[in-house]
Amino acid sequence: MIYWTLFWEFLKIGFVAIGGGLATLPFLYDLTVKTNWFTAAMLVDMIAISESTPGPIGINMATYAGYTAGSVAGGVIASLALILPGVILMMIIGNAMSKFKNSPLLLKIFYGIRPAVAALIAYAAWEIIKVTMLTNSENLWQAQLKYPAIGFFLILVIILKRFKIHPVAIIAFAALTGALFRF
Repeated sequence: MIYWTLFWEFLKIGFVAIGGGLATLPFLYDLTVKTNWFTAAMLVDMIAISESTPGPIGINMATYAGYTAGSVAGGVIASLALILPGVILMMIIGNAMSKFKNSPLLLKIFYGIRPAVAALIAYAAWEIIKVTMLTNSENLWQAQLKYPAIGFFLILVIILKRFKIHPVAIIAFAALTGALFRF
C-alpha cells in the first residue's frame, strides 16, 4: 500500500534529517531511484517550490513528494511521518539537555555531527547542479554544460553577494526569467 510505504520512507528520513530540510535531499534522491514516485528533475522542481513557499523546506518537500506519490492523503502522511521523529527526539533530547547541557562529550558529539550535515547538504547541492546545469547528468563523462543556466546562476550569486537582496525577490526574479527565456 502506497500510504504505508510513504509513512515508512518519510519516517526514516525524519530520523536522519539532522540539519534541516536540505539534509533530507540525498534521501529524497534515493527515493527517486527506489520508488519511481518522481524523477530527479521533478525533485529539483519540488525544491524550487518548497524554497519559495512559506514554511520549513523539509515539510514542504515531504508534502509535495507525498502528494505526488499519493494525492492529498499521501502529502499529509509524508509530512506527519517526517516530523514525528523530530517531535519524539526533541522531547527526549530536551529533557536530557537540561541535565547534560555542559557535558564535554555532548559538545563533542554535536561538533562531530556538523561536518556530516555539511556533507549531506553539499551532496544535495551537487545533485541539483547536475540536473540544472548539465545535460545527460546521469553520465558525467558525456554531459555537456548548459551555459545559459550556468551564466544565470553566476549572475544570481553575484546579485545575492553584492546587493543582499531578499531570497524571495531572487526566486521571483528567477521564476520570471525562467518563464520568459526558458533555460
